[in-house]
Amino acid sequence: MDSIESLKWRYAVKKFDENRILPQEKIDLIKEAFNLTPSSYGLQPIKLLVIQNKELQQKLVEHSWNQPQVAQASHVLVLCIDTNLDEADVVTYFKRIKEIRNTPDEILNPFKEYLLGNLKDKTKEELQSWAKNQAYIAMGNLLTVCAIEKIDSCPMEGFTPDKYDEILNLKEKNLSAVLVLPVGYRAEDDYMKDLKKVRKPLEESILEIS
Repeated sequence: MDSIESLKWRYAVKKFDENRILPQEKIDLIKEAFNLTPSSYGLQPIKLLVIQNKELQQKLVEHSWNQPQVAQASHVLVLCIDTNLDEADVVTYFKRIKEIRNTPDEILNPFKEYLLGNLKDKTKEELQSWAKNQAYIAMGNLLTVCAIEKIDSCPMEGFTPDKYDEILNLKEKNLSAVLVLPVGYRAEDDYMKDLKKVRKPLEESILEIS
């Protein structure tokens, strides 16, 4: 039940304690959790940008629907998609599988050829939409890990991606911002911190077939 209690403890922080900074070991844990997030085919078409720069965070607030948490947070995590996924990424992925697992080519090649064909059949827009879905999986994973580690967070879709891309020079890296996650510690005077969760009863949200 510890995991359930952690999920009950978690909420979308409305005010962070600006004076408290997450220790490096917590940031390292978040990075590792992000990298271990499952993704379609295992291709990981997403990257995590970790920001700890108060001047830059303050600059991003106006492009985050003026949500002050972006400036207050210890760190701001920006989940990005790869906008230039191509055949080389698939080839590199299978090379990595072979190096790590020592899997023979005769086993890997059929799946590799399938993925290369699948990639070629999709438009750039379709690939980016698929990659964005992987970012949401990563966001969910990070929210759970943060809850278990007692790291406060606030998931955000409310921001202007083009402005983030411009300010953070993401286009130069073939990346585009899709989700934002300020992390840190809740402020003692955050009015939301002691409120109970509001959720449907289990019988209204769960269906069972036996």
